[in-house]
Amino acid sequence: MAEIVEKTEKKSRVPMPEQEPKVRARNFLEVPTGYTVKMAQEEAERCLQCKKPGCVTGCPVGVDIPGFIDLIAQGDMSGAIRNLWSKNALPAVCGRVCPQEIQCEGKCIVGKKDAPVAIGNLERFCADYEREHGTGDLPPKQPPTGKKVAVVGSGPSGLTVAGDLITKGHDVTILEAFHKPGGVLVYGIPEFRLPKAIVAQEVNFLERLGVNVECNAVVGRTVSLDELFEQGFDAIYVGVGAGLPKFMNLAGENLVGILSANEYLTRANLMKAYKYPDVDTPIPKGKNVVVLGAGNVAMDSARTAMRLGAESVKIVYRRSREEMPARGAEIHHAEEEGIELFLLTNPTRYLGNEKGRLTGMECLRMELGEPDDSGRRRPVAIKGSEFQIECDLCIVAVGSGANPLLTSETPDMRLNKWGYVITDPATGKTTKKGVWAGGDIVTGAATVILAMGAGRQAADSIHTYLNLGW
Repeated sequence: MAEIVEKTEKKSRVPMPEQEPKVRARNFLEVPTGYTVKMAQEEAERCLQCKKPGCVTGCPVGVDIPGFIDLIAQGDMSGAIRNLWSKNALPAVCGRVCPQEIQCEGKCIVGKKDAPVAIGNLERFCADYEREHGTGDLPPKQPPTGKKVAVVGSGPSGLTVAGDLITKGHDVTILEAFHKPGGVLVYGIPEFRLPKAIVAQEVNFLERLGVNVECNAVVGRTVSLDELFEQGFDAIYVGVGAGLPKFMNLAGENLVGILSANEYLTRANLMKAYKYPDVDTPIPKGKNVVVLGAGNVAMDSARTAMRLGAESVKIVYRRSREEMPARGAEIHHAEEEGIELFLLTNPTRYLGNEKGRLTGMECLRMELGEPDDSGRRRPVAIKGSEFQIECDLCIVAVGSGANPLLTSETPDMRLNKWGYVITDPATGKTTKKGVWAGGDIVTGAATVILAMGAGRQAADSIHTYLNLGW
């Protein structure tokens, strides 16, 4: 009887080791430290190897999740990473920043009665193991086709398109406006969540495959799409993102000490301002910091402010915890690190001193009413509930708009009323012949993996076009 119990005993999910909250809240080192081989194999053995795996249907790029997990369980780490690479050119990134809890892990059968298999942790393990112990062998490529593709933007969708098309035999050039490739992966996501060395390694993987990467190339300013065609490119993919900062148009918004999350995170991440004065880029530091918004960008901003020495960091959000769009893991990590949540709170105006510097903000208490167009309950102000929060730095993380640099210079590529590119949802084709688009410039700010899914669709369509025509 004891033997039967032992065989049928459920195994608990293997937790990912992490830095202690009080330690990590003051450094920029990665928070989770990764699985060991033993941990990874123990977690991989929890997979039921379903005949109809829901996890795969939950993955926007269709990774063979049971397949790579089974290879880990068998100890075939080389096979596991090559299985991953067949569908995902950025496993080290996705394993760290994808919202697995609402995608692959959200559909895991094990998760019906227990914690789901840690698919994201295992994906990260595969990529990290290959980087540290792998042979460096590359996946196979098809023979050269003689066709040239320009990829505008080196964020997750652009990198996916480049990886897919280079292996199909096409000549691929990535044109990046910044001085380093990676897009939002390098300017938007902090070091402690996605080390920049990891992004550089993923880009280097594509370069070793033969992708040409040109930085400081602002397409739409230094060169137009039509000029790229004149230079000999046969197709163009536009993945320039949604990096236009948004503010709330509150009274006092011009006070010194208020800045967008776009600027704040770009300074801290891409420009490494947290190392100032060892690097040239400074960054505003506050004693009492307030972050407006509750998405992943808001969490990243708040956790960065804490690491830059703030005594107190508050996240102000007009809805309740249930409506917060950030990943549960990011909210949990933020609270562990001492960041306070001011929920059902709406800022109404900024307060400043005679020198024009921010000293605080006035807020209103809110309550939830009926659902709005997004399906979330609409926040309604409670009359007479005004109160003030002291702060000397405010980071506005309430979303971003479409990057207009390229689209405003391409009149034959149709945009919607918000400035996002209109595409065929099945292929990514724009209204301009030979041009595809995907990622945040089409959908608005979304997740890394959704942008990669759009890139995968567009790459398939571009490949068909290069072989058969529009």
